[in-house]
Amino acid sequence: MNSRLASIIRKEFIQIFRDRRTLALILVIPIMQLFLLGYAATNDVRNVPLAVFDQSKSAESRALLDSYRAADYFALAYDAGSEAELQRLIETGQAKAALIIPPDYASRLKAGDARVMFILDGSDPTVASTALSAAQLIGQSHATSILAEKVARSGLALKLQPPVEVRTTVWYNPDLISAHFMIPGVIGMILYAITAILTASAVVRERERGTIEQLIVTPIRPWELVIGKIMPYTILALFDTLTVLFVGHWWFGVPIRGSLSLIIGVSAIFLLSGLGIGLFASTVANTQQEAMLTVWMTLLPSIFLSGFFFPLEAMPKILQWISYAMPLRYYLSIIRVLLLKGVGLESIFPDFAALTVFGLVIMTAAALRFRKRLD
Repeated sequence: MNSRLASIIRKEFIQIFRDRRTLALILVIPIMQLFLLGYAATNDVRNVPLAVFDQSKSAESRALLDSYRAADYFALAYDAGSEAELQRLIETGQAKAALIIPPDYASRLKAGDARVMFILDGSDPTVASTALSAAQLIGQSHATSILAEKVARSGLALKLQPPVEVRTTVWYNPDLISAHFMIPGVIGMILYAITAILTASAVVRERERGTIEQLIVTPIRPWELVIGKIMPYTILALFDTLTVLFVGHWWFGVPIRGSLSLIIGVSAIFLLSGLGIGLFASTVANTQQEAMLTVWMTLLPSIFLSGFFFPLEAMPKILQWISYAMPLRYYLSIIRVLLLKGVGLESIFPDFAALTVFGLVIMTAAALRFRKRLD
């Protein structure tokens, strides 16, 4: 590394450490995002408030309620005295589900023809769909246990066995913890956002202050200026990656099954895309506000079309095709596989190759445009 390049890198680090807002963005915001998304962005449905209108008040109805109480999907929060009260609880959002047990439940249960009504608030489809499946499974399990008791009391040596038994096994994330899926995505979002936003802002800030012209008239070559401006943010972004990785592993229990060197190498390749977008934004913006808006125009589509929040398979075909133009899509696919499955390079090679091509093309085009703007 020559002295000119080292001087630019040193100058950029000095500016970063003098700017408290930039330091906060680099060091504090990633940890905040990690905890917010690790706890808040979850698809786990637990403790759904359940209102109960038990008109039977029998031992049989209490046994049914115990079945729902035993599962952590529902919390028996309200004991309604009428259907009108039950409706009010759902309308006001106090209860997300309701169970109505008719007066003749116990007698009908002995006759083998008992029915109850389970009502769900469908305004939130995510909660409603999971709660619906849970309610049906709990009801079927309770019915099976009642049938088994009847058979046992009858003295018949009959074994209740369904004709088909499905035994399920969950690999890589046995407890289905959402944080194990979300936190690897946080790494990609941090790498992309920090490198793009800070790189664009750093270059435009020089232009706003009038110091870019001073740099141009010095013996510094254009490529030295480009590398000197982006190198500090590359180092800091990789530092954030390691920080989020180890905090996620230590606090949330996210496994790190893949090679750490491979994870860092893939992250460094992905940085080329973020740095290139930030560098390109700096050539089309004249103020830091314009640079931020330009980066956000690419950041928001990347987040929503990369599979960070929503599965790509559920999107319309045209959006799935557009997602192939998002480098973040490939990185999220790679980092999640490396952390959770611990595979090698051969398993991620197609995504790795696409990510490398995107990074080189975006970075080269942005660097050439930046040099032309300086000339």
